Amino acid sequence: MSHFFAFLSRMKFIKRWGLMHSNYPENIQEHSMRVAMIAHALAVIRNRRFGGSVNPERTATLALYHDVSEVLTGDLPTPIKYYNPGMQSAYHAIEANARKSLLELVPRDLRADYQTLLVNSSSDQEHHQLIRGADKLCAYIKCLEEARAGNQEFKQAERALRQTLDGMDLPELDYFLETFLPSFSLTLDELQKSD
Repeated sequence: MSHFFAFLSRMKFIKRWGLMHSNYPENIQEHSMRVAMIAHALAVIRNRRFGGSVNPERTATLALYHDVSEVLTGDLPTPIKYYNPGMQSAYHAIEANARKSLLELVPRDLRADYQTLLVNSSSDQEHHQLIRGADKLCAYIKCLEEARAGNQEFKQAERALRQTLDGMDLPELDYFLETFLPSFSLTLDELQKSD
């Protein structure tokens, strides 16, 4: 018997943005799906528009698993996680141990397949670059959604994330911001009228 997927099903209980008031609570399961969809899109954009050759499906699959360690660690708020280099290093070690613990739950004959999803590999560096961009973009979109709902709690995070996005030097991310991001500010009626 393996408890691997039972642990992963608990992603829905891990709340994001723990130090902030949210109009729309978000858990790591829904966040991971959104990151996977956008990371896939960034990979497609890289390949079609910027001469890349990254595997979009691999990117999306890695993105689905990018926060699974948090079923054991919880979601540590960004100001704490990046408080200083020592804290950041310690948290990365805790995350790595959590991933190894989860991997040990996978039946031995399947473990190699899941190891490629749970343990970062240098061969996936390009995928992880896109996932990091998608992760920051999803956080930025969350900030925009909260601001649109009148929640000023996310204003500083919105500014910081936009600055991070602008400094990432990913042309596919810039393309996404120009092409897809404006629609996030529209109402459902406005989206339907633009068909």
